[in-house]
Amino acid sequence: MDIQKNNLQRRVNTIRFTIPFILFLIVTTYEVWEHWLLEGKIGYDLHLTSEVLFFGILGPAAVFIVLSYVTSLLKNQIDISSKLEELNRNQESIIAERTNALELRNTELAQANIELQELDQLKSDFVSLVSHELRGPLTTLNGGLEVALQNVEKLPIESRHILEVMARESQQLTDLVQKILDVSRLEAGKLALTSGPVAVLPMLRRTVELVCECDERQVAWQVPDDLPPVWADEIYLERIVGNLLNNAAKYSAPQAPIELSAQQVNGNVDITVADYGAGIPAELQEQIFERFHRLERGDRIETKGWGLGLYFAKALTTALGGFIRVKSRHGSFRTIKREKTG
Repeated sequence: MDIQKNNLQRRVNTIRFTIPFILFLIVTTYEVWEHWLLEGKIGYDLHLTSEVLFFGILGPAAVFIVLSYVTSLLKNQIDISSKLEELNRNQESIIAERTNALELRNTELAQANIELQELDQLKSDFVSLVSHELRGPLTTLNGGLEVALQNVEKLPIESRHILEVMARESQQLTDLVQKILDVSRLEAGKLALTSGPVAVLPMLRRTVELVCECDERQVAWQVPDDLPPVWADEIYLERIVGNLLNNAAKYSAPQAPIELSAQQVNGNVDITVADYGAGIPAELQEQIFERFHRLERGDRIETKGWGLGLYFAKALTTALGGFIRVKSRHGSFRTIKREKTG
């Protein structure tokens, strides 16, 4: 590039000097020929001198000045072009380096992502294996405790109390193991969902009997009899509503009622569970649906749980084609929305 630039400058300089010199020769030759040869005035001639001075010297000088200015502009243009080309080369070099760095980083991130997926799969497999291996002994233990409790009247009060506590704790552990298995299957995409039309009102009644009857919790109903069915897996829809009811019972006072309502809105069916607990701050409302995330009750009473109920409820709702949200004013409101069958 430098060689081409130097050659161009030499050619421009040659033209800059050559053209005025040629003009000088042409004008001088013509004026001498006109005055000396044609007119026969050989010797000093003022008219000849003035014409040679004006047309032969001043004219080429003006041309030389103009060409010098054009040469200067051309030189500046060449310098700017050279700098731009150098800048482009540097930019291309920088872009190439950054591209290579990004490709290397992407490769490292892809490898790290693969390793994380493998670790997550190993974790899921381990949890699933352990849970599956625990379910068998727990089933046997629950069966034995159930048989023992059938003749509990013949046992001393202390032994009866111990058996009842063992049965309750064993059932809670069984529920945890089953929940972990379901979560693992759902995350792995292996949870079998059998969808069909589900009558909402009978499903809600069964769920309330299972969740709220044991602690005699008061439930306020607002469910119309003519509510259309929804398209869902009935077993897991009951699990979703049950998790919401159980969460509402945990985080509200025992004497506070739970409101259960359902209504048809814009072709959908909304099922709402409302409690009168301490409420959930706006910045924490999305976090309650994360795994193992739990909030403290406003009354500081410790609540049992593993932080999987709402996570599982949301994941199941999404898998069934609905969505779940939370609102908190006086208490917390958790809503399931399902499309109706028509």
